[in-house]
Amino acid sequence: MNECYYDKRMDFFYNKTNTDTVDEWTGPKLIVVLCFGTFFCLFIFISNSLVIAAVVKNKRFHFPFYYLLANLAAADFFAGIAYVFLMFNTGPVSKTLTVNRWFLRQGLLDTSLTASLVNLLVIAVERHMSIMRMKIHSNLTKKRVTFLIISIWAIAIFMGAVPTLGWNCLCDITACSSLAPIYSRSYLVFWSILNLVVFFIMVVVYIRIYMYVQRKTNVLSSHTSGSISRRRTPVKLMKTVMTLLGAFVVCWTPGLVVLLLDGLNCTYCGIQNVKRWFLLLALLNSVMNPIIYSYKDDEMWSTMKRMICCSSEDKSQDRRSSRIPSTVLCRSTDTSGHYIEDGIIQGTICGKGDLGDKGNS
Repeated sequence: MNECYYDKRMDFFYNKTNTDTVDEWTGPKLIVVLCFGTFFCLFIFISNSLVIAAVVKNKRFHFPFYYLLANLAAADFFAGIAYVFLMFNTGPVSKTLTVNRWFLRQGLLDTSLTASLVNLLVIAVERHMSIMRMKIHSNLTKKRVTFLIISIWAIAIFMGAVPTLGWNCLCDITACSSLAPIYSRSYLVFWSILNLVVFFIMVVVYIRIYMYVQRKTNVLSSHTSGSISRRRTPVKLMKTVMTLLGAFVVCWTPGLVVLLLDGLNCTYCGIQNVKRWFLLLALLNSVMNPIIYSYKDDEMWSTMKRMICCSSEDKSQDRRSSRIPSTVLCRSTDTSGHYIEDGIIQGTICGKGDLGDKGNS
């Protein structure tokens, strides 16, 4: 009967698998990794919060596609939390961790990956439902979208907890991997192949949908009198989703290949030399997504820009209100609220409509 090592610290497992965590995580390399990681994490938190707030604030985004896009931003925000936890529990600190704390560290990363992956799958289904009817948005109700979002996170949490639930090598040291000293090599093979296969399926599906959309759009454009921008909207949404998928595949595939090689016990592949750089590449995906949202979607960018401008103008308004009589600030027209809602007025204080109401009262 195999002996189990639940009470051991991680230094025991690192020594058993001959994994070095000290030399490569000290000096200039450690400083560079921590600096880049800190900057990226701050950007992830701020930018993805803006995306979620934009979807909540702008009524034009109150459709299934954008709700799922906001959930993808939430998955990236969660990835930022996972990376922060990793930064404080990596390098020389890794050997001092308990088994449960190490499981938590890796489980957070696995959960964030699964949440993003499943979310992209659900977006593919939503896009397929709408595209087959040549509609911009699907007919999914808010209840169904809420159920899908809850299901996404339930699957993600479960997949992140699988090693903790028993698929590990705590009772079979000979089966331990090198990159993840308490993960079984069989689990790494399963995990990496599963994700790579899903990547391939999604790429094929999205390419087929995109080709269908373009073909249908070209056919309908010669027979309909609708605006060009409206006919191109489904294509633009598909381009956005395909760009997100492409970035996801490019950023995560190298790391998954390295995990697969480790699971196959490839001792001459030099995976220890590239693991931290591929981890930073995976982190870069959560940085890229908000940039893709704003670059590919003009309405998203203008909404985020208005929120930033409104925040700064609110602060300047608070500073001026202590010096300027309130009767001056309260001058407003009844139509100002309309212009603010449509986002087409410039140089207007964001709280102007409310101040006008106070002045009228």
